[in-house]
Amino acid sequence: MASKKKKRIINSFKYLFLMMGSFVMIVPFIWMISTSFKGTSEIFTFPPIWIPKEPTLRGYVRLLTNNRMPFLAFFKNSFIITLIVVITQVFTSACAGYAFAKLKFKGRKIIFIGYLATMMIPVHATLVPTFMVMKQLGLIDTHAALILPNIVSAFGTFLLKQFFETVPQSLVEAAKMDGATPGRVFISIALPLSKPSLATLAIFVMLSTWNDYIRPLIFLNTLNKYTLPLGLALLNGTFTTDWAVLMAGTTLAVVPVLIAYILAQDYFVKGVMLSGIK
Repeated sequence: MASKKKKRIINSFKYLFLMMGSFVMIVPFIWMISTSFKGTSEIFTFPPIWIPKEPTLRGYVRLLTNNRMPFLAFFKNSFIITLIVVITQVFTSACAGYAFAKLKFKGRKIIFIGYLATMMIPVHATLVPTFMVMKQLGLIDTHAALILPNIVSAFGTFLLKQFFETVPQSLVEAAKMDGATPGRVFISIALPLSKPSLATLAIFVMLSTWNDYIRPLIFLNTLNKYTLPLGLALLNGTFTTDWAVLMAGTTLAVVPVLIAYILAQDYFVKGVMLSGIK
């Protein structure tokens, strides 16, 4: 009886801690959405007003009708870049992960370790060399400069290799005995089984690409080619900031990521468990 009571108390503290953590994390989002519907007077009211007394779409209207700040162009650019990077990186990571996990070839372990070693190089340390390469290729101020360096990923390869190693070798051998080629085994057996891990990687890639600020800042010069993070940064004025407009833009920027996570939530949780992500 005492042990049950002790366990109940411990669980109560755990739930309390989780509730506090959830509250701390969700409050900024609530304030962001609330502020996007407020007038100027309500934004600076103290104590803060969480539910606008006179909700208005002024922030959204000014955001979407400002000709000097083409928000829809920023949104479209980010969407296209993110979509291409997600598709290509997930595909290349799946191919490489399966090769390292299931195909036998000379130097496999050494090549894999060398590939993983690239993860130890800070991203910012590669920006100057990448810029020089893109300049030589004539890709500065193009979206290709943001896409090409991200079509492969050591992390994605590692993540999917971890999953493919859990696929029973007997299943692969049975398919080969039925006349399936390695490519057919990969497409018909390995890929369908790896949907949770593919969804997990897709979410990670989407988040990093959608929120990337430093690369677009370095590689892009033309306003109409800017991505959302750069566009949102421009909304933050030097002396004054229209917080309703800024929060409206931030709210719209969060929506695609939120939708993607909700749609892939079950796959994401399964993928994290199957791939052993800590």
